Amino acid sequence: MSDGSRTSRMRRTSVWLEERPEVRRKASGASQTEGLDREKITAAAVRLLDTEGLARFSMRRLAADLGVTAMSVYWYVDRKDDLLELALDAVEGELEVPDALAEGADWREQLRQAAFALRGLLRRHPWASGTLGSFLNVGPSAMGFQLGVRRVLLRSGLPEQQADGALAALFSFVYGHAAVEESWNRRCSEAGVSSQDCSDALRTALGARPEYAAGAEAVYPVAERDFGVALECVVAGIEAGTRGGRGPAPQGRATPVIPPQPPSPEDR
Repeated sequence: MSDGSRTSRMRRTSVWLEERPEVRRKASGASQTEGLDREKITAAAVRLLDTEGLARFSMRRLAADLGVTAMSVYWYVDRKDDLLELALDAVEGELEVPDALAEGADWREQLRQAAFALRGLLRRHPWASGTLGSFLNVGPSAMGFQLGVRRVLLRSGLPEQQADGALAALFSFVYGHAAVEESWNRRCSEAGVSSQDCSDALRTALGARPEYAAGAEAVYPVAERDFGVALECVVAGIEAGTRGGRGPAPQGRATPVIPPQPPSPEDR
């Protein structure tokens, strides 16, 4: 395969790897696309995804919201997937990039804050958890946040060759938790019942079966699962890596554990 062909194929893996030329409007469509640009289309896509979810999102529905034809939108993006990738990076722009050089900052606390911030983002935009695994996620907002967290990891003393694995562990944990939570909430919503009602029904069903009765009381809404304690397991594992896996930290240097925290109003 030639270098040119390989480069062309790579560009199709992400909208961020493409070199898209300036939009050239046909004279017949100029009036309808007047005032449109990628930023406005992306912002409208985010609003529609937040309102109706990923399953109901379509280019035709988006065009109707913008007051144009679907073909007009395609002057700015080649595919629906390109627009979803743009929307994903747009919401990731809400994340504050951690400052690894902040004076007196504790890298553990910075990792916790980054994880809680990412979880909050995925709860505000539930559709995002369903798209993260579908794209390379190499937009400017995503890369800025990822590299910022990576710099924090390196400040911990973790060997550089292990930093990417630790970064993957942290993000995969948050993504996985958010995906399970979104799936649970969606299924409950489709059934027309609350998350608590779903949990109560499942607990009752399990309690009625002797082989499962012992675990029935462990069933509770996903939103109430202790994200903080699970996160501490990840942070503790990373800290162990900074010591080369040589057992627990000396007494008096125990990592503080974040107590169970209910979701803040903005994350609901």
